[in-house]
Amino acid sequence: MERSIAHIKEKLDKKEAVVMTAQEVSRLVEKGENITTKDVDVVTTATRAIMSGTYAILSFPVDCSLSFKRASTVLLNGVPAHVGPCPNESLGVLDLIVFGTAHSTYEHSYGAGHLFRELVEGKNIDVSVVTDENVSFKSQVKLDDIPYAKLYATRHTFKNYAAFVNCSTKPISTIFHAVQFSPDMDGATLSGCGEINPVKNDPKMETIGIGTRMLMNGAEGFVIGHGTRSSPEKPNLTGFADMHDMDPALMGGFKTSAGPECIASWAIAIPVTSQSVLDAVIKTDSDIPMVVNDVDKRMMIGSSTYADAWKDTDASVSFNPDNCINCDTCKPTRDCPMGAIYRNDDRMVLDRYMCFNCGLCSTLCPGEVFTAELGELHFKIDGKQYDVPIVLRQSDRKRAEELAGKLKKKVEDGDFKINEMVERIYP
Repeated sequence: MERSIAHIKEKLDKKEAVVMTAQEVSRLVEKGENITTKDVDVVTTATRAIMSGTYAILSFPVDCSLSFKRASTVLLNGVPAHVGPCPNESLGVLDLIVFGTAHSTYEHSYGAGHLFRELVEGKNIDVSVVTDENVSFKSQVKLDDIPYAKLYATRHTFKNYAAFVNCSTKPISTIFHAVQFSPDMDGATLSGCGEINPVKNDPKMETIGIGTRMLMNGAEGFVIGHGTRSSPEKPNLTGFADMHDMDPALMGGFKTSAGPECIASWAIAIPVTSQSVLDAVIKTDSDIPMVVNDVDKRMMIGSSTYADAWKDTDASVSFNPDNCINCDTCKPTRDCPMGAIYRNDDRMVLDRYMCFNCGLCSTLCPGEVFTAELGELHFKIDGKQYDVPIVLRQSDRKRAEELAGKLKKKVEDGDFKINEMVERIYP
């Protein structure tokens, strides 16, 4: 049964539409209920993960006592910014592009993802400028002082990503682990929010297209096309949103053993316009393949499903500070990729606001201050069965589920308007 978006919008306006999160649909399917197009009109989806393909465009006047013709080099909290594309000759205005994978020249573990979050939090950002005349000066800026601040995606929201193991005999530094990746398939990391991921719920891009409204880090923005390395079989999206409207809790920087990476969140409301859309929506984690790659050679070696990561596992870590046995070196404090674990007056603290729910601390702490069931990958190589414990998640399913719930309420309340796409991404 084909249904138009206009018809679904009319039902929303009359408060007659049924809006569900992707997880709510999946729970009904797991209970054995037969979901049809008559049962649901809109499904809200979301993901929060490391998304390297991120960049910001910032334009603002810089507070400076001297007159300069052009800036040639700019650092924001030590993070390199690319000057341009407009020269703004003698206007004292900086036009900057900041890549999400950029690292601070001052602190190796600080990157653009941290910078973007601190901007949205309203913190002062140190600006260091070298002019074409080789004159240096410093200033500060807040997001409120930046009239134009947009965050863009070059490659976000993969239909689903992958899990990684290290098949080599040596530890490896990589963006796919917060610490050195142990050899001999000792542990696995993964990315992808499975059944609630936006593109998983509309893989043929029947409702997600150019001009589709979405939320990026909580701010309304728009899809502008497919991303780099995207294909009809493995689609991903590009889009943008205004940083002034973003929620800092949905973004940030994530420390890896190869340097800091950028966290981003997306949420998309998918109108159930056809049976093919519904067929994708009702697939649960158990139905969604999760490719297992060798991180050393970056090649596929097996396949699991997202149920290994998200079914009967813990979405967040349990925190029991009284269990601390005062190790000489506290690995969770040292290695937390978000800097969310620290000591205060000799007592362990877990900052839930900063926590990414990656679960790494639960695999590092011998005293069980941090505990979580992260799951185990089950896959075969040449007929041989492998069962590898998951030691790190580079997607935050917990906050993604919360974001899908928030989008559901916004749709129901009429605060988020579903719109027709301008053009299909893939014909």
